[in-house]
Amino acid sequence: MYRTHTCGELRLPHKGQEVTLAGWVQRVRNLGGMTFIDLRDRYGITQLAVTEDSPEKVKETAGTLGREFVIQAAGTVIERSNKNTRIPTGEIEIAVNGLTVLNAADTPPFTVEDESDGGEELRARYRYLDLRRSPLQSALKLRHRMAQEVRAYLDFQRFLEIETPFLIKSTPEGARDFVVPSRMSPGEFYALPQSPQTFKQLLMVAGYDRYFQIVRCFRDEDLRADRQPEFTQIDCEMAFVEREDILQTFEGLAKHLFRSVLGVELAQAFPRMSYADAMRQYGCDKPDIRFDMRLHEITGNVKGKNFAVFDTAEYTGGICVTGAAGYTRKQLDELTEWVKRPQIGAKGLAYIRLAADGIKSSVDKFYTSGELQQIAAAFNARQDDLILILSGAKKKTQEALGSLRMEMANRLGLRKSNDFAPLWVYDFPLLEWDAETQRFYAMHHPFTSPKPEDLPKFYSPDKADIAQVNANAYDFVLNGTEIGGGSIRIHDAKVQQRMFEVLGFSKEEAEYKFGFIINAFRYGAPPHGGIAFGFDRWCALFGGQETIRDYIAFPKNNAGRDVMLDAPAKIDDVQLKELGIKN
Repeated sequence: MYRTHTCGELRLPHKGQEVTLAGWVQRVRNLGGMTFIDLRDRYGITQLAVTEDSPEKVKETAGTLGREFVIQAAGTVIERSNKNTRIPTGEIEIAVNGLTVLNAADTPPFTVEDESDGGEELRARYRYLDLRRSPLQSALKLRHRMAQEVRAYLDFQRFLEIETPFLIKSTPEGARDFVVPSRMSPGEFYALPQSPQTFKQLLMVAGYDRYFQIVRCFRDEDLRADRQPEFTQIDCEMAFVEREDILQTFEGLAKHLFRSVLGVELAQAFPRMSYADAMRQYGCDKPDIRFDMRLHEITGNVKGKNFAVFDTAEYTGGICVTGAAGYTRKQLDELTEWVKRPQIGAKGLAYIRLAADGIKSSVDKFYTSGELQQIAAAFNARQDDLILILSGAKKKTQEALGSLRMEMANRLGLRKSNDFAPLWVYDFPLLEWDAETQRFYAMHHPFTSPKPEDLPKFYSPDKADIAQVNANAYDFVLNGTEIGGGSIRIHDAKVQQRMFEVLGFSKEEAEYKFGFIINAFRYGAPPHGGIAFGFDRWCALFGGQETIRDYIAFPKNNAGRDVMLDAPAKIDDVQLKELGIKN
């Protein structure tokens, strides 16, 4: 056999045993009469000792070793004279009496250690080397553990794991599809699923009342730290349920993962918040509630003082930053430039400082000290606090304040990765009106049910009424990141047809794109609903990171490219002709 033990399991109780290890050379230290080799596998590192008393063949082989050589070492476990308390195997070493090079290695382009000297692009190109590093191994071990615990919990809750197809029909409502040309049907295309949405609903119609799948999904959209073109969902659906049943079931899943993976007990029920309250208090539909700093509207407090910016604004509001009155003019100017960035879109920033020597403001020529004190009172501000104020169109300004709130929390170190604040957000708008295309779009997807009490508005011919309809939908938010989202689904064919009508589909278009599910509903669809969790995001948050890349074995870069494979890539003319794409 190549090994009797791994490089992470030997301890002092193994002293005197004859063992064989195999792995990669992390480091070689030649000290003249002695050579020490750090041997690594995914379980850990064990030190090998080659001394003057070692066989000549062993000493000769040790002299040829380089980083990342794959070797096999046989010897006796002995106690180290110079112990290393930083690693679990640090009390022992192997006195080597046999050493075999299984595969020599070129010098790697970066050091394969916890703290590598390789840049992100270089490490991505040699991802198979980067994956040897302990931080990435720990990330993928965490991912594995979480997947096993998800399956254990859902199996106990009587869910069935059922696979759904990857080659499906394109239904471009939402993100752009990745499409796959069909050789056997020239000029026709499959699409890769953005989610298994319609299939899991069909499984409910088929009588499989509890379904789940840890499934790969695909969306051709712009990338960011927590988004990849292919990603993994914990996809779930339940029949004969209302919203409360789903929230209770999957709050249980979250608590199970916290307990079994992190050893964190979340005994209390998760707080809940409506979308309207989230926007009003946090300027965001996925608020981080680990810290306060809520939005306060002061539109009525500031109008009528001949300050045109506030007098003409639909909305004026701000945040109170506790203890930040010491911000310098330079820092405030930098913040002003920050909110003017296109991503934020504010035109300027006003401030009020409650300093020890009095109240100071960038708008004090329009407001008396007493009026500024009244404005500060609306924020419950105290001495040493800093108030930051934006104004403009209501929704846009609330969102800008929400971004500013997060930026200040990051600068002040308020978002600690080992603190967790789960939250349910519900009652989202069902639809949003697009002025450019003059039509409604589904906020979630076209199978989300309106809230029962809003059905009269849903059937109204008045666009203003339709715009006020709330969805029977909910998101699971953790530390300011949307981890999961779902809804109670439409299960009545007539309601589903009305949804397609509101979305501007003709009867023929709706039948062509979604006839299969409308027809299925006619054969006895149960009330049903579900949720899908972003598994990569959840793993990253449990690992204390905001980027998901290290929690995916072979991720793409920010341009959607796999730089290791150099993909996407062109295909040759023969393939293009076979697929009917080129004559």
